[in-house]
Amino acid sequence: MKILVLIGNVPDTTTKIKFNSEKTALDASGVQWIINPWDELALTRAMELKENSAGAIEMVVVATVGRQETEATLRKALAIGADKAIRIDTEPKDGFYVASQLAPVAGGYDLIFAGIEASDYNGAAVGGMLAELLGIHSISSVSGLQLEGGQITINREIDGGSQTVKMTTPLMAIVQKGIAKEPRIPAMRGIMMARSKPLEVIPAIEVDVLTSFESFSLPPAKAACKKVPEDQAKTLIYMLRDEAKVL
Repeated sequence: MKILVLIGNVPDTTTKIKFNSEKTALDASGVQWIINPWDELALTRAMELKENSAGAIEMVVVATVGRQETEATLRKALAIGADKAIRIDTEPKDGFYVASQLAPVAGGYDLIFAGIEASDYNGAAVGGMLAELLGIHSISSVSGLQLEGGQITINREIDGGSQTVKMTTPLMAIVQKGIAKEPRIPAMRGIMMARSKPLEVIPAIEVDVLTSFESFSLPPAKAACKKVPEDQAKTLIYMLRDEAKVL
């Protein structure tokens, strides 16, 4: 059995976002790049499954769409435990473009993990699109996944409760928080081993880009915090009801 984990290269969630002077693109100078948090949890679960499979899972591969600067993120995924990394050498222009670039390398895997969304654009589309391009089943909002023989048991969150379903491979599992308790942190041994693990670079294919970005803008600055003395409850109620309109 082989597992593929899709990896997004995203800015650290604490990074202060800036745009270029024309407001048409992200200013990447000084940005700290990380594995997309949902993808990192997916990779952690993939490693747990492999380690508990008694050899049934022979390989965990990670793949991303991006330029050379994404290789540090892929090396971290290898340090976490992935056996091989694949980088499609192009800019990730939109969800359909990314899914189309991944499709030629994603065939032949029994289980594919995708984070439910990326923490930068929050598109929540690549996993489902890739499953359609590959012609395989997909299931979203996966918060738990177990392998039992040749069958996959999945727990997922639904309105008002949870659901347990059984699926067969090949399968795209679009995961959310809960798929793993905590993301795995690379150990020193893993970091050293990652240097010699294969990282394959594949040229991009010709695909139409369906989305264009005209401009970006930052959200308005938050208003200054207003403090109300503890003995002025009426003033506080007035501010919440008539000014903030939250009551």
